[in-house]
Order: sequence, then structure tokens, then C-alpha cells
Amino acid sequence: MRKTKHYKSLPFNPALRDKAKALRKAGMLHETFLWLELKGKKLHGLDFDRQKIIGNYIVDFYCAEKTTVIEVDGSSHDGKQLEDANRDAYLNGLGLTVVRLLAIDVLQNIEGVVAFLRDHPALTGTPPEEGNIIPHDLIPLKPTTG
Repeated sequence: MRKTKHYKSLPFNPALRDKAKALRKAGMLHETFLWLELKGKKLHGLDFDRQKIIGNYIVDFYCAEKTTVIEVDGSSHDGKQLEDANRDAYLNGLGLTVVRLLAIDVLQNIEGVVAFLRDHPALTGTPPEEGNIIPHDLIPLKPTTG
């Protein structure tokens, strides 16, 4: 909900406005796939923003109502674990929950990713658990046909 106090109280760097707009236009394939599942309040009726500026960062997806950020990590995150940890610490310090997904899961198993998000405590109203980085093997697998 964009009208929530929390949405408007987040730090905002206006210098990133053009970059966020360009990222929305360019649309990485994995982000576009996930956006198709999130936009239009398809997930629990929640409103998500894409490429939201929070402080000096641009997050992939943000749900103000649940104060949750969803990041989809592709190859651009390889070798950047420390940077990602610092980013997560900053966002957590603002009271946000960060959920990280792997781009490969979004591309190869979007149904499992959506099922995972549908049941995630940060998006269901249940208090979030410690450590929201999703191990690859916890994403439900697509049913296989024999």
C-alpha cells in the first residue's frame, strides 16, 4: 500500500530516479517473470513496487504493506556476498525483511517460487523468521511427469 506511513518514511535518493526507471524499462528476464506473478495484487492481494529506491539502493521488488523486499540474485551477484550482506543489514535496519531468490529458480521453476512466496512468513502475516535467505533446495520443485 503506497499510502502507508512506512512507504513514505523510507529514505530516498532522488539521484537514483533515472537509474530505477531505466532498470524497469530494461527488465531482466528473471525479474520480468517474477513481476508477472506479483503485479496486479496477484499474491495475497499485496501491492508490489518494482525497482523501488530505498536509501542509496534500488531493490527489485518492495511490498510496503508487509515491509518486505524481494531480491532476485542472478550472475551480477556472483562474488558480491559482502555487498549483499551490507545491503541486507541496511534494509533490515530500516525494519524491512529481505527475501532473496535465485534467478535460476525464477527462470526454471516459477511455480515453485510463487508457492514459496505464497507461504513465506513475511508475506503471510506471520512474524518473519531469522535469516530470510532462501536455500535453493527449499523452493518447491515443479511436478514432473513420468
